[in-house]
Amino acid sequence: MSIININQVFYLIGIIVLLVAVMSWRDASNPRRHTTALFWLLFGFTFVFGDLMVSSLGKPLAYKLTGVIVLVLAALAGFHLLGAGKHVDVDRAARLQRVSMLGNRLFIPALAIPLVTVIFTVALKDLQIGSNYLLDQKNLTLAALAIACMCALGLAYYYTGGTPLQAVRESRRLVDSIGWALILPQMLAMLGGVFVAARTGQSIQSIVQLFVNPDSRFALIIMYCVGMALFTMIMGNAFAAFPVMTAGIALPFLINQHHANPAALVAIGMFSGYCGTLMTPMAANFNIVPAALLELQDKYQVIKIQVPTALLVLICNILLIHFLVFP
Repeated sequence: MSIININQVFYLIGIIVLLVAVMSWRDASNPRRHTTALFWLLFGFTFVFGDLMVSSLGKPLAYKLTGVIVLVLAALAGFHLLGAGKHVDVDRAARLQRVSMLGNRLFIPALAIPLVTVIFTVALKDLQIGSNYLLDQKNLTLAALAIACMCALGLAYYYTGGTPLQAVRESRRLVDSIGWALILPQMLAMLGGVFVAARTGQSIQSIVQLFVNPDSRFALIIMYCVGMALFTMIMGNAFAAFPVMTAGIALPFLINQHHANPAALVAIGMFSGYCGTLMTPMAANFNIVPAALLELQDKYQVIKIQVPTALLVLICNILLIHFLVFP
């Protein structure tokens, strides 16, 4: 038992998203305010009422209903039915004056998030109050991150004199800027789970045996590293690609057959996946979101700049595995 558990974190996220939906619904400056509000309403609904659906409807029906919600979200995004309101900064002069007065102290709330997260995850992970742990022992990092965000929010109120409502308004402004890409990492992680459940790794192992000689170690290394990068480009997430490619290539061929050092192999393999992250719009939180926040005219500009570096690092990873991870 824990005082702060993952369900509470989900409820908090859901409440904020539902508030964003209400604000979007009331924003007459958004030409697609009704469909935008519906999108965030459905997304927030899964966080707030997911457990209630499971307990009242049963897992099979609740999961099917969640699947329908995902399809509706994809349809709303795919048909470009999300819009953005006109966020007018009426207090710009006063805000800029406060910014100049605060100076570098503005960075304190942002820096507090990783610092507090590390402190709680490493130093306070076993802290108990009575018979209960403070943090969810199965989700230590997420629980610590939630506490860190609340601490950062409190520091922001202290330094700026803002209000919780203003924080939600700024959240909606960012949500309008980012759009549907905000939920892409979660959707891609879910897709990775689907691939693992479908035993895609075993299918890849069979395909590799058709095209590559299992005795050719260097060819297998290239297949593993390039496959990690390509599958990450498809999935948008190296963590989703990792179990599939490791089960399909690394484990049966490079580890069991060629006796590679498992720790070194999979570490460099994950790094190869990150090369794919740099080259895909599917990794929206790394590549598309920054372009949207910076208001770049070419939304793929970040990717274009990163491609040469990603390819060079991928080649280096192949060579590192070839020379370092085998006895």
